[in-house]
Amino acid sequence: MQDRGLGSLLLDLLAQPEVHTDELTAEYRFNIPLLTGRLLAATDWLVEQPEARKLPIGYFGASTGGAVAMWAAARRPEAVWAIVLRGARSDLGDDAAAQIRCPTLLIVGGRDPGIRALNEQTLRLLSCPKNLVVVPGASHLFEEKGALETVADHTLVWFARYLIPPPT
Repeated sequence: MQDRGLGSLLLDLLAQPEVHTDELTAEYRFNIPLLTGRLLAATDWLVEQPEARKLPIGYFGASTGGAVAMWAAARRPEAVWAIVLRGARSDLGDDAAAQIRCPTLLIVGGRDPGIRALNEQTLRLLSCPKNLVVVPGASHLFEEKGALETVADHTLVWFARYLIPPPT
């Protein structure tokens, strides 16, 4: 991403004790309001940093993190300029879909028909620039050889298109 002029900030939306609890109980992973609040807090912090204040933000969310990215983008349309959702449980963000204004890319595995169907449904609800990419042969976690590289390539192209201003 840095080679393309993009910065990145990797967030873990659960504290370590919550990760441990979630592994045993799944108590946190579907708590979309809690996770969205944390992503919004991080976004608000980032836009207050002098070196990042005027930079466009893109969200990348996987699985339930995709729904979190959708909800947060709907609530911060002035800050979030693009979204990429990978194997997302986009159905958990469908109520926010109509409010999303930024370009949204959905990436699903060709061997993940349930998630593909959910993402196709979300695609119909979005009224922003949007696209759905199916990675042939990939399962939900994109563990197959070359699958994550394909996701990275599509992500970089999307973000470069919508986050990097054209030269003046």
